[in-house]
Amino acid sequence: MRDLIPDDTVRELLAAVLEALDIPHPATVGDTETHDRILNDRAMHAAIALRSALEEHPLGIAWTTAYLRERLTEHPPTGYQHHSAARAEAGR
Repeated sequence: MRDLIPDDTVRELLAAVLEALDIPHPATVGDTETHDRILNDRAMHAAIALRSALEEHPLGIAWTTAYLRERLTEHPPTGYQHHSAARAEAGR
């Protein structure tokens, strides 16, 4: 039976997928549109990476992970006020 703990290469891919999906929630309704657009772009790239890994992409999981991380830098979770930033401001 295969060991259920992923190797380092798979762990890196899973960490990149989590990074893609786990972005801060918007602080206001007005920030929702920007948040959702960014999250949708990042989720699409994560799905492409996962599909590539499952289809045994000829360039391998490490390449797929690097490609995903490059796409994430193109779609940073910026341009909207984050919920945590708004709470920090309110606490001042």
